[in-house]
Amino acid sequence: MADPSSYRPEPGQIPDSPGVYRFRDEHRRVIYVGKAKSLRQRLASYFQDIAGLHPRTATMVTTAASVEWTVVSTEVEALQLEYSWIKEYDPRFNVKYRDDKSYPSLAVTMNEDYPRVQVMRGPKKKGVRYFGPYGHAWAIRETVDLMLRVFPVRTCSAGVFKRSAQIGRPCLLGYIGKCSAPCVGRVTPEEHRELAEDFCDFMAGRTGSYLSRLEREMREAAEEMEYEKAARLRDDIGALRRAMEKNAVVLADATDADLIAVAEDELEAAVQIFHVRGGRVRGQRGWVTDKVEAVDTAGLVEHALQQLYGEEKGEAVPKEVLVPALPDDADALALWLAERRGSLVSLRIPQRGDKKALMETVHRNAQQSLALHKTKRAADLTTRSRALEEIAEALELDGAPLRIECFDISHLQGDDVVASMVVFEDGLARKGEYRRFQIKSFEGQDDVRSMHEVVSRRFRRYLQEKLKTGEWSPEDADGEQPGAAEDDGRPKRFAYPPQLVVVDGGQPQVAAAKRALEELGIDDVAVCGLAKRLEEVWLPGEDDPVVLPRTSEGLYLLQRVRDEAHRFAIQYQRNKRGKRLKSGPLDEVAGLGESRKLALLKHFGSVKKLRQATIDQICEVPGIGRKTAETVAAALAQAVPAGPAVNMATGEIIEDEIPAPAGAASERGTEQ
Repeated sequence: MADPSSYRPEPGQIPDSPGVYRFRDEHRRVIYVGKAKSLRQRLASYFQDIAGLHPRTATMVTTAASVEWTVVSTEVEALQLEYSWIKEYDPRFNVKYRDDKSYPSLAVTMNEDYPRVQVMRGPKKKGVRYFGPYGHAWAIRETVDLMLRVFPVRTCSAGVFKRSAQIGRPCLLGYIGKCSAPCVGRVTPEEHRELAEDFCDFMAGRTGSYLSRLEREMREAAEEMEYEKAARLRDDIGALRRAMEKNAVVLADATDADLIAVAEDELEAAVQIFHVRGGRVRGQRGWVTDKVEAVDTAGLVEHALQQLYGEEKGEAVPKEVLVPALPDDADALALWLAERRGSLVSLRIPQRGDKKALMETVHRNAQQSLALHKTKRAADLTTRSRALEEIAEALELDGAPLRIECFDISHLQGDDVVASMVVFEDGLARKGEYRRFQIKSFEGQDDVRSMHEVVSRRFRRYLQEKLKTGEWSPEDADGEQPGAAEDDGRPKRFAYPPQLVVVDGGQPQVAAAKRALEELGIDDVAVCGLAKRLEEVWLPGEDDPVVLPRTSEGLYLLQRVRDEAHRFAIQYQRNKRGKRLKSGPLDEVAGLGESRKLALLKHFGSVKKLRQATIDQICEVPGIGRKTAETVAAALAQAVPAGPAVNMATGEIIEDEIPAPAGAASERGTEQ
């Protein structure tokens, strides 16, 4: 691990101008490429105190051994050079979208003497017109099959075309009228190219004029009593309309635009792109990437634009690009896109109307793509097994943690403090065994004390269940025996111990959970913490965290467990707060509407603080007069808050754990 100060440039050595910089490791391999409006300011940000850097940035600067830069004239040149270097060096710390080239496109080989219509994948070739990409190859073939009736363009391979020309007999498509058979001279090369150009115009969205021409020719044929020709034209029009119906109109003004949406979490991001041409969705594609550098939504959008249009020119770059967030150098990106298109390109965020509604649809597709990606990883037995093995190795456990329980604390500025416990067995969520806790032993914002309490309560119940059946006694703290079971053979609540306890937090929360277990005499349950911001694994008594590789399936599983506990705690805390607001003493105040109740709660933060306020302080709330303030104060003085149920013999809170409600059963098997 290198010290960034060992290769930091001398003061004043870095120019204060636009440019592109490269970090290299000790083997001279480029590990990161970036651009900046001011190289001096940007590079200085990398050489501050490592503790103040984002964890991913800190990893990069400690891996690097040198930095170099190239000065350019404009930000657009910096953008172009950055893209070229990323393509050339493939740096490990740059975001790279995993585009598997699996999205097929409809291609017309206008660079050949006899243009051919075909399905193509992979990098684009010069002189070929592309439409799409499409989600499935069969969707392209269905569309082409309908359009070949009207535009009988060649679709055969070079070998078939050459063979037909040698024997002087066309293939089957030539006999059934779905190919103009240029191989045997039925049409000239010029006539066949005109057919291909009409095909491209129709696919590009210029459909209205062509349909109008066909309808006019159909009417003329009918008037001249050429009924067979009129019937054929009628069928051609029907085929084209059916092909058009496969791409519904989404923007009524015949807009040409690309819409880009991003869905992300701490480790990964999914990007979805809708290609709209002539107001219709002509193609769709998506990528998933690991967030290997400290990047926000705007940065992900910038990377997506570079990958999407880095090799494109001309009409492949649309007039309008709609994004969820504008990068810092949006003007330079717009100029870069304009250079590639050859005309002005609008780069903006849709604010209202049909475009905003369509952007929301694209964002939902991105969310579903990210969820599907995670579900596929979670559903793979081999992947789950590898994740458990990696966790066991990283934490130095005796065996794979087949049962993992994770705890999280949630509150609103110290009020309505609750906790959640989620259970994962064999790497899969067991939602029927989730539990929720109310923290009642103290008030205020203290996540460490809350964590100690909830872990103590969970494992105290575990010991109580074993004590009932004689499997454990206060003198026996080993806890090696399995817990008690119900009549149907299922373990009782809290009777089945985990192999690993995960807490949402760092050293303080881990220490509190470990202390709770030691106080109960439990020493066979491992404890670790996962800090959300740093994504580092903390162990009890260790000054340094365990850093799992970003590609580690073990880290991915721990993150899923932690995020599920956080989601479950937040859901319970919001439900609890909502019930308190709906059934609180303010509801009994006559003439106090919802808006003024919310104003009071927003001003004071809670009913408890409102109860302690004076009449003059209540009058300071906008919309609250003195008479209303007196009424509120009187109502709160009469309302006595109910305390928790307590066992007077032991002082223990009754019903300290709350199982998931009946409605939670519907969540089973669903990743949220």
